[in-house]
Order: sequence, then structure tokens, then C-alpha cells
Amino acid sequence: MNFLKKYLTQLLILTSLSIFLLYLFIWKSNVHENGRIIVTSDVEINQIVASANQYLKNPFTFKVTLFLVNKIKPIKLGSYKLEKGMNNITILRILTIGRQSPIKLTFNNQDSLEKLAGRIAMEMEFDSISFLEELKKTEYLRTDGFNKETVLSIFIPNSYEIYWNISPEKFINKMLSEYQNFWNQDRIEKAKKLNLTPIQVQILASIVQKETSFIAERPIVASLYLNRLKSDWPLQADPTVVYAIKLKTHQDSIIKRVLKKHLLIDSPYNTYKNIGLPPGLISMPDISSIEAVLNAPKHNYFYMCASSDKIGSHLFATTLAEHNRNAIKYQKWLNEQGINK
Repeated sequence: MNFLKKYLTQLLILTSLSIFLLYLFIWKSNVHENGRIIVTSDVEINQIVASANQYLKNPFTFKVTLFLVNKIKPIKLGSYKLEKGMNNITILRILTIGRQSPIKLTFNNQDSLEKLAGRIAMEMEFDSISFLEELKKTEYLRTDGFNKETVLSIFIPNSYEIYWNISPEKFINKMLSEYQNFWNQDRIEKAKKLNLTPIQVQILASIVQKETSFIAERPIVASLYLNRLKSDWPLQADPTVVYAIKLKTHQDSIIKRVLKKHLLIDSPYNTYKNIGLPPGLISMPDISSIEAVLNAPKHNYFYMCASSDKIGSHLFATTLAEHNRNAIKYQKWLNEQGINK
């Protein structure tokens, strides 16, 4: 009788201990804050635990259960979201069935495909070279009239939900779909009224964005350039000259002051020497710049000059005489600041 009692007591203790360990290793909440872990093809158990460590209350219990479960059902590659309050069994379930959560990919202000590729590759499984090689394929260049100078316009700056291990081909197709959704009938009709294609709108928007960082000023600048286009004037946009110099030197030249010698550069992007729009985008225009062109207010300004009173903004003029007065004032300020190039 004493033996049976002792046996039952030990069994109760072992059962209680087992239940406690199961609770500790499987059911107890183990995520103290939201986070994300990425499982790649060459990642090891210790690396997964290390990446999740900052979000876990008890990394040891997660490591043990992860090791045991991975022997039975291997975890799948992908990017997984950890939510506060999750326990180990829930984490392991999403890892083994591959229930990924999309990441939020945001890009803007990349003024070349190479920079865009680098930005995207920071967040995705594919690398920048794979992305660029895929983008060079002719089917993308034929879609909607793109070419190598305008293909950057496919990518409308915004935030997108993307699965981490999407292929470059599917990613580009998604961006094309987003591009086509952006250019709805209303925007296309507005572009037509300006005698511009969507791509031409984005080219002009890229110039407008480089010309002014003041969002409220962009519609005025856009309308000024539209006035010049309608009158067959050269755009004479300094940012296009800076871009032409960058293409020629293959480096991001920092030019604070565009000089007469810069205006002589032989390039289709030099809008002082060529009438009309340049062949491609000089930057990645954001939506506010595109909308500034599409909704440009009507005015009679043909001239603009940087303001020395409100740095970054411009003074606008309808006559050359008025513009020259503004220009003399600004050039005097540049000289006083010692800005010579």
C-alpha cells in the first residue's frame, strides 16, 4: 500500500512536471513585442534563434522546440511576422507550413535603376543584379511604350506589400500592374489634355521634383514648364544639366551653382540646347510631383529664379526684365555666400 502511494505520488510529480514543461516550451506566451524573422536557404537554427532573440522572452525554449520540430517537419524559407503574445507552437506552425506575412516595401527618390535595385534588394531575397537582368528583358521595354531611358517610370514611389521571396519577374509584373492601376482613366485624360503621354508626364514631373522641394510650389513650376513647352521654348531646367553632367562623369556631381560652361554640355538631357522634354526621367518623381503636372494651374509665368529670401523656393516672372532683376539679386547672394560651383 505504501509502495503504491509512493508510486502514485511520483507519477503525479512527473505528470505535473511534464505538463509544466509542455506549458513552458509550447503553450506559454514567448513573444514580448512584434517583430520579423527571415529564414534563408543557408540559415542555421542558431541564426534563426539569434534573429528572433530580441523579440522573445525565453530564447532557450524556442531553440529547443525549433530543433526538435525541424527534425520532424523542416521549416520553410520565407519572411515571418512575430506578433506579441505568440507561443512557441504558434511560431513553429507558421514556420513549418510557410505562412509568410508580406513585408512593406517603400521606395522613393532613387534617380537610377541601379539605386532602385540596391534599395529593393535590401528588403527582398533576390539581389540587385538578378533584378536588373530581369528588367533588361525586352518584354518589359515593349510594355506601355517603355524603353531603357524611361523604364524607371514603371516604379511609382509608394508603399507596397510584397512577399520576401517573390521572384524578380513576378515583382516587376506586380509593379507594372500597380503602374497601370495608378494611370487610371482620369489621369490619362488629364495627360491627354496636356498633349502628353503618361511617361512624358513623369519625365516632366521628375524635373519639377528636382527643381523644388516645396510641394506647394510644384504645380506652379509644372505650369511654367508647360507654358514653355506649348510655346516651343527650351525648358532651360538646371536639374537636367546637372543630370547630364552626372551621366557624362559617371558620378553624382554636387553642383550648387550651374555656370555658363555647364550649359554647353552636349547631351540630349541638356534642356538649354534641346527643345522639348529630355528622353528619360532624371529622378524618380513622387506622386505629388506627378499630380502637380496633371493638375497644374494656368498662369502666365515663363521665368523663375531661386529665391535668396526663402532658400529652396523660387521667384516667378512673366517678363524677362522682371526675371533679370530677380536673377541679379540671387547671383549677388551666391557671391556673398562664396558659392562658385
